[in-house]
Amino acid sequence: MDGIPVRARVYVVCAAVGALCCLLPLTTDRTPWWPVLLLAALYACGERVARRRFAGTLYPVLLAGAFLFPAAAAALVPLPGALLSRVEHGPAALRRVWRAARLTLGVWAASRTHEALGGREAVGASDSPALLLPAVAAVLVLCLVLAVLDGGILAPAEGLPPQRARHGLFLRSLAPVGVHGLAGLMMAVLWHSPYGPVAALLVLFPMGVSWWVFAQYHRERAAHQATIRALVQAVDIKDGYTRGHSERVGQASMLIARELGMDEDRVEVIRFAGILHDVGKLGVPTRLLRKNGPLTPGERRVIELHPEYGHEITRGISFLGEARSAILHHHERLDGSGYPYGLVGSQIPEPARVVAVADAFDAMTSTRSYSRARPVPAALEELRRCAGDHFDPRMVTALTRVIARDGWHPVVTADEPHLPAQSPAAAPERPGARR
Repeated sequence: MDGIPVRARVYVVCAAVGALCCLLPLTTDRTPWWPVLLLAALYACGERVARRRFAGTLYPVLLAGAFLFPAAAAALVPLPGALLSRVEHGPAALRRVWRAARLTLGVWAASRTHEALGGREAVGASDSPALLLPAVAAVLVLCLVLAVLDGGILAPAEGLPPQRARHGLFLRSLAPVGVHGLAGLMMAVLWHSPYGPVAALLVLFPMGVSWWVFAQYHRERAAHQATIRALVQAVDIKDGYTRGHSERVGQASMLIARELGMDEDRVEVIRFAGILHDVGKLGVPTRLLRKNGPLTPGERRVIELHPEYGHEITRGISFLGEARSAILHHHERLDGSGYPYGLVGSQIPEPARVVAVADAFDAMTSTRSYSRARPVPAALEELRRCAGDHFDPRMVTALTRVIARDGWHPVVTADEPHLPAQSPAAAPERPGARR
């Protein structure tokens, strides 16, 4: 991580300068130091526990500060915890500064919004109807600021187009931060109650339960990813000629699904389908995949069984859902000339139609020992030519539209090996050809 681009480093410095500007009024305002330091210490301790045992950020404490204190004082609450937070990857100092800057800016903006709408007076008076709207607005502003900042750092750090870097960040953060916002509001109201800060801190106990549940979900997703990686690595070892192909097909499938407006859960399943579409090659004899010379009709029929092998291999992996239908049918064609079952038109499951386009696109745009990569425009033109006969025109149009807008930036996860001349046995299917 020491090779972080200069633009990303400059972005972090600018965010840090902005955060310091948010804290300047502390020197002139009447800052309630003891309550602020109490919440800051609580956040610092709780954040270490949350990151080590659970997952995520202690947003209830941050939002309670935004609801209770002036903007500059509220922005101070996340500072010690962020600067002292545990960092798994370097450069540690830059990462800590970035965490502190983004949270300081987000909490400052949320507090200013809350105060501008009369939220602090409503919280102090425990006016239930009046305190809801400012709190909701503050949560929305916090999510928006964090999404903009995160998208801004991802663009230079990962080399992504800005629109793609920001895609989905706001919506993904809205639900969890919204729930935490409710807990933060309860903390703020109880803080002003006769029971004082002690009662406010009790709100964190049920939040601990929710963090535990989320941590289990996070670990389950990590296990899913490990399962996918293991299967892909096994395919890459057996059929090294297409190393990296699976990940790129998964990426292209994800872009198509998002462009079609599918929800994020389904997008993730279709990405899994793209990554695992060739897992059935594990059931094909290696000598056929690497055969020098043309295949006999019988050998070709064996290779054409790989979608069914893939379907069987993934039968017990419940989280794949409809991805298994895409693995089985990604070589079907709209005109019925595909395999394994010769399905026609809408008989082919939608995920399979997505993966079919992504698979053909990567086959055409990747350099292999048996062929040179086609330019992206030429590959898209070939897909459009075959749309309606082989490929679903909706999927082709979606891929064309997203690449025209954002470009094609395939994620390279492995180097292409230097291998001898390739026979047609292991060659990926081209549009218009049946394999």
